[in-house]
Amino acid sequence: MTRPGPHSRIRPAGTIQAVAFVAVVAVLPLITGQHWLVSLLVFTVMYAGLASAWNLLGGYAGYPALGHGAFFGVGAYAMAIGTSHLGVGGGYRPFVLIVPIAVGTALVVLPIARLLLRTRAAAFAVLSITLMFMVQTLAYNIRSLTGGSSGLIVPLAPFPAAIFERPFYYAMAALLALTLAVCWVVRTSKLGLALNAVRDDEDRARGLGVQTELVKLVAFAVSAGLTAAFGAVWAYYITFLYPGFAIDPLLALGAILMAFLGGRRTLWGPVVGAALIGPAQQYFAYRFGASQLYLVAYAALFLLVIYLLPEGIVPSLARRLRRLRRASPAAATHDQVATDSIFSAGDLG
Repeated sequence: MTRPGPHSRIRPAGTIQAVAFVAVVAVLPLITGQHWLVSLLVFTVMYAGLASAWNLLGGYAGYPALGHGAFFGVGAYAMAIGTSHLGVGGGYRPFVLIVPIAVGTALVVLPIARLLLRTRAAAFAVLSITLMFMVQTLAYNIRSLTGGSSGLIVPLAPFPAAIFERPFYYAMAALLALTLAVCWVVRTSKLGLALNAVRDDEDRARGLGVQTELVKLVAFAVSAGLTAAFGAVWAYYITFLYPGFAIDPLLALGAILMAFLGGRRTLWGPVVGAALIGPAQQYFAYRFGASQLYLVAYAALFLLVIYLLPEGIVPSLARRLRRLRRASPAAATHDQVATDSIFSAGDLG
């Protein structure tokens, strides 16, 4: 296997990107005092993290995973059970559960992942979404733990009303930063090269000595664990869980749509997609939720993205900048700097 390419080095432009991103994310809830806006930011950051976590398996490895709602629901119910049945307590203490929930989910899914990853393409997609409905069915029937169809109440966080959303926002933001860091490490390591080889031609990669089963298991487990972590924070924020709500196919499809729009197999693509679609999704649900017309709008948006931007915004803009650079040699240096600055972490890998 070849050594990682030049993207394995931390470029100055990449450092500036990361610092600017962290600064913007940190100050966003401070510049607005309106609760609904901060709540909107909570869900937008959550979807950016979910899309980035899905990208590890669905983007880099190229496996059409449709069942990440199962892992989100596992994380949500694990948080609810920990706070309601195990007496973890309130305040900031439930946030301590995030790490064991993420690690536990990643370990538990390994034997399941080993079975699912023996299939590919459409078969894998069908089995992954079947897994999600199996988990949802278990949530309906294990009433002693989940409350079944009656739902499960998570103790309300005793945060001051004026800043109630901020702890959840920063918890989501920290998880997003962690997810992006994991994605960057994967992209710039031999693991990323192996996942790219699996995506391009798995049989040929195995013939060349790539440990395809191992790298797929790692991508699957890490993706599932990170998804469960976001579900845990979401459960503490929402305070009430219902199987059809906590294990929702639309949640997984929403994250996939965001990754597609921004650009799969890129670092910043899922974040860009979430920033554009997250607020729109909340608007559609609020404006048309009673009549279910928001599902039609959501499906139409998905079709438009697939038809008009099959590679996503970030790769499309990167390609456009490259064409401009080739067409104007005098501006080559300037365009190269711009391309590296904006897309150094977002190329097709």
